[in-house]
Amino acid sequence: MTAFADLHHADQPLFLPNAWDHASATALAARGFRAIGTTSLGVAAAAGLPDGASATRDETLRLARTLGAGPFLLSVDAEDGFSEDPDAVGEFARELAAAGAVGINLEDALGPLQRHAAKIAAVKAAAPGLFVNARTDTYWLAQGNETETLRRLDAYQQAGADGVFVPGLTDPETIVALVERVRVPLNVLYSPAGPSVPHLADLGVRRISLGSLLYRHALGAALEAAADIATGRRPLGTAPSYAEVDGLRRQGTPPSTLR
Repeated sequence: MTAFADLHHADQPLFLPNAWDHASATALAARGFRAIGTTSLGVAAAAGLPDGASATRDETLRLARTLGAGPFLLSVDAEDGFSEDPDAVGEFARELAAAGAVGINLEDALGPLQRHAAKIAAVKAAAPGLFVNARTDTYWLAQGNETETLRRLDAYQQAGADGVFVPGLTDPETIVALVERVRVPLNVLYSPAGPSVPHLADLGVRRISLGSLLYRHALGAALEAAADIATGRRPLGTAPSYAEVDGLRRQGTPPSTLR
């Protein structure tokens, strides 16, 4: 197994924060996170483009090339692979691997099961070392159906997925049922309204992602700070110094920074 795959089989689940640019990824790595994911919403919003519409292929690849040499393991949120053509998705995965990425997240958007399975197979053929996290949106874009979820996850595992991802799933009993049925690590998206990280670990989840949560919190904090300052109040929370943020341009920022 690769070092990134090993993190899915350690004593504790892989806790994967998601970054949206060089500074956020490097700052997270400086706080000790060995692996960093990207968030498609953050990448799309920063470019003024829609998320989940296959509109950010170039931006996603550009970010991967920026982060791929960083002092952390990089997994890239590639939406649906930015194409309905499995061969094109495989080529994109090859470019990500060449940029230094070790993982890719591919979502089915509730599209045809066999097409998504073909994309997974194409990625494994084009970039065998890339950890494929196959996402189904049965709980994200629909009300949730355990039978349909398992049908899709089974097909994706057979196609070569190294892990499976069910965002929007928060019910502990259903999580346990999926953990017991799948043969690869189960990834769940953390939700403030769902189980805590320790609880998810107890349920058998092997990877816990934050998705766009950090990006949205950062945007919310910026808006609150602007409103506080405009009305004469001191902004709450902490902010790195100018020098600390400027220093993030250098790869390998020491862990003592940004505490």
